[in-house]
Amino acid sequence: MYMPDDIERDLGEQPVGKLMELYGLRSADLVKSSTEQLTFKMVSRAVNGRRLTPNVQHKILNALNIAAGKKHRIEDLFNYR
Repeated sequence: MYMPDDIERDLGEQPVGKLMELYGLRSADLVKSSTEQLTFKMVSRAVNGRRLTPNVQHKILNALNIAAGKKHRIEDLFNYR
């Protein structure tokens, strides 16, 4: 996927980090509950505000929904879409 050089990649802490804190979840909880190939690095980048591909965003969303037992949308986790 082509990303122009002028796109901001570091976007600050994302709502996904606050939601994980709210539910008492750690990165390991998301990785463990994921049915897809989710890594600690992906979760860390999501929380720290690195721009992620839509595919990785969906992996994070699915894992959080499973771990928390809730139904969130992508817009609830990331504020840069």
